[in-house]
Amino acid sequence: MEVNERNIKMWSTIGSRATFGIGALNLATKIDNLMVLTCDVSTSAGLDRFRKTYPEKYLDLGIAEQNMIGVAAGLASEGYNVVTTTFAPFQTARCCEQIKVNVGYMKQKLCMVGIASGLALGNLGFTHCCIEDIGILRSIPNIQIISPADSLETIKALTAAVESKKSTYIRLTGSSNNPIVYKEDYNFKIGKSVKLKSGSDISIFSTGAMVSTSLEVAKKLEESKISSNVINMHTIKPIDDEAINDAALKSKLIISIEEHNIIGGLGSAISEQLVKTKNNVKMLCIGINDHYVKGGSYAYLKNRYELSADKIVNKILKNLE
Repeated sequence: MEVNERNIKMWSTIGSRATFGIGALNLATKIDNLMVLTCDVSTSAGLDRFRKTYPEKYLDLGIAEQNMIGVAAGLASEGYNVVTTTFAPFQTARCCEQIKVNVGYMKQKLCMVGIASGLALGNLGFTHCCIEDIGILRSIPNIQIISPADSLETIKALTAAVESKKSTYIRLTGSSNNPIVYKEDYNFKIGKSVKLKSGSDISIFSTGAMVSTSLEVAKKLEESKISSNVINMHTIKPIDDEAINDAALKSKLIISIEEHNIIGGLGSAISEQLVKTKNNVKMLCIGINDHYVKGGSYAYLKNRYELSADKIVNKILKNLE
């Protein structure tokens, strides 16, 4: 698949969900044993064209997510390269025991894609929002966790996960017309973060749709003469220990920004590494403050949880005081 300016703009317009479908369609031309399993989400996951083009590589289990994981594990045991997908809370929380036993314990290799994670489906309430998925799966052994920053990184993450020998959960955040973080092709490696901006005062680690917000935060902080590193920690497990250790050596403050509960997510993963270092650096975790609110639009919920760039800047400035 060609990565060029035209495609990057198109993928950004349609969002990570539809881009995932395009990525899966491209992989089907290269991987004979690929199987994609869904739970009545072919349109939502951008897989209608895949379903029509490769019906022999596609299986819809209906609204039976736990069964999907069981069937996927069975196919994996017979040599298929399996991708499963449905909405994030149903891909993870509803299937937790099946993922623990069939993927973590039995080590059947799957690529699990949670679509519309975070707050994107806020109009449907917190049954469809997902602020717990990283915390749930991070505690299960033998599972990698990736949260792409934009649509191009969604393509890169899907390709890397399918080619990996380990099971992977890909957490797709944001909606359509998502901001472009990467304007050209780049080297993506599971477990290796990407520094998007260099600075001398603080280090901002972010993941998923909050990466573009973090770049905006860094730009606003420059007005207050604060220089920021911005690191895209696209892989939460395995975490990039070297990037965290480097930030601990050189920064006055480390900040994590995520569209997830501050308990169990990116901030927790960074904190677990920081306590192993000898440097007494402060850390500020920014995300969902461990509580549910009533439903609302994506923009409303991000503002309600104080995840807008301006509110994040205010938190950082107050902490630095």
